[in-house]
Order: sequence, then C-alpha cells, then structure tokens
Amino acid sequence: EVQLRESGGGSVQPGGSLRLSCTASGWRYIRGCWGWFRQTPGQEREEVARIESNGKVVYADSVKGRFTISRDSAQNTLYLQMDNLRPADTAMYYCAAESATSCPFGMIPPYWGQGTQVTVSS
Repeated sequence: EVQLRESGGGSVQPGGSLRLSCTASGWRYIRGCWGWFRQTPGQEREEVARIESNGKVVYADSVKGRFTISRDSAQNTLYLQMDNLRPADTAMYYCAAESATSCPFGMIPPYWGQGTQVTVSS
C-alpha cells in the first residue's frame, strides 16, 4: 500500500518561506507524476506544482517564480520550497502521486497524503 506523508507546514508572515516534504512508502520509488495540491474551505483542491517522470515541472500561474518543486528519488521524497509567501497561499497542502509517467492535462492521483497546514498572516 502506497502511503504519502507530508511535513513542514506551519505559520509564517507574508514574504516568508516554508519547505514542505513528502515521503513515500510502500512504493519502491515514484515513477509517475508526483505533485502538490492545496485546498481552502469551500474551494476545490487545486494543483500547485507537479514533477513528471522525465523531470518536467509544471506550476500553477499563481505560484510561478515563488515555489520550487523537487524530488530526491533515492530518498523517495518530494519537496516544495515556498518563498515570498502571501496570505492567499494559506491552505491545506497535500502531496499526491500517480503511476502515469506523463500528466499533460494535470494529475488525477489515486494516492494522497493527509495534508499539512500552511498559514500566512501578519
């Protein structure tokens, strides 16, 4: 059984930074698309960033230039470096994975972490 576990959320002031981590278990290594989603109450979950099997990265327009997704395949860990955070970035952040190696229309992941809260406020 594939399990994803996030860590690194917290509270930060606008302009600050956080780094989220997601460690996968039950899957020797993630071959497919691997990414981060976020959700606020009453809103649909949105894809924030993903990395595909060939290393291609895709970001939502709202985070381009501020967030950086990366992975450590040896450690089966995914990261999301979030810089210049804004109050609008406040959300529950979820790690997700799927077996498709390419996700040109976005991810439809069957595997999800439990989420980690990010709060940006002064």
